[in-house]
Amino acid sequence: MAHAALLHCSLLTACRRGSHHHRAPSHVPRRSRPRRRGGVVSLRPMASSTAQAPAPAPPGLKEGIAGLYDESSGLWESIWGDHMHHGFYDSGEAASMADHRRAQIRMIEEALAFAAVPSPDDPEKAPKNIVDVGCGIGGSSRYLAKKYGAQCNGITLSPVQAERGNALAAAQGLTDQVTLQVADALEQPFPDGQFDLVWSMESGEHMPDKRKFVSELARVAAPGGTIIVVTWCHRNLEPSETSLKPDELSLLKRICDAYYLPDWCSPSDYVNIAKSLSLEDIKTADWSENVAPFWPAVIKSALTWKGLTSLLTSGWKTIRGAMVMPLMIQGYKKGLIKFTIITYRKPGAA
Repeated sequence: MAHAALLHCSLLTACRRGSHHHRAPSHVPRRSRPRRRGGVVSLRPMASSTAQAPAPAPPGLKEGIAGLYDESSGLWESIWGDHMHHGFYDSGEAASMADHRRAQIRMIEEALAFAAVPSPDDPEKAPKNIVDVGCGIGGSSRYLAKKYGAQCNGITLSPVQAERGNALAAAQGLTDQVTLQVADALEQPFPDGQFDLVWSMESGEHMPDKRKFVSELARVAAPGGTIIVVTWCHRNLEPSETSLKPDELSLLKRICDAYYLPDWCSPSDYVNIAKSLSLEDIKTADWSENVAPFWPAVIKSALTWKGLTSLLTSGWKTIRGAMVMPLMIQGYKKGLIKFTIITYRKPGAA
């Protein structure tokens, strides 16, 4: 399921022009949450809390995520295409509307390069079985299947996304290679060790139990398989800190309340989880500056007649998300929100 932030930028623009519009990031109906360690509000580092049980997911979380994407995916596709994630730019590079697909494809290629996934020119080592966890309408699934000549299974909570993604696969002659289905990323319907590439592009922020999320990614990975997670995080804590600052907690609480987000974590939390699961070749990087140019490009897309008229027909969830979009931008500028890639390798034969 890909990522809401982008569409919200466009929503914000439309709201500022006096209209009511469209969508909040992939998040869900959320009840009042604890203000302590396990909750969205405190956002204490998971490194200090992984030994404890995570806060339970709020009632209706999965249903809310599914409903959000059922509602908004068609609009996103009509304006921005089938890749429902940020684009990757050189730091300081200006983005144009004509560049958005190139930048989204570059995001995929940069992630593959960062993880040192073998080239299709090395068929013995290149991935042959791939899972796309939080697949949206299958943009990454189809791209990876075509690039590697691989079998790709995608999972999403949205029936609308799965149906649309399968239709696009059929239209592109990929029915025998790409299959999308409705499934929970925390309880994947696959046997152990099935995939030599496990791919999660901007879906981790939806997961209420980050340890369970990474554990499932590792479970379905084949021995020696590569796991790639690209996700939203909050900043790492300083050695002298035991929590984020009060103003940071307040900002994230407002974002979570509007976007129905479960708990966030930091990049170091993902690293610590991976170490606790005995994963290897753990690498992480902050790509926040590389996605920054994408936000103005999305805003520009809302200024078109098609963008504005489409947004006006959107549901309340997306309108609510649009109204707090400036907080996401503020979080990036403050260095609080981090657009992060984390990659791992499952122990065993490559």
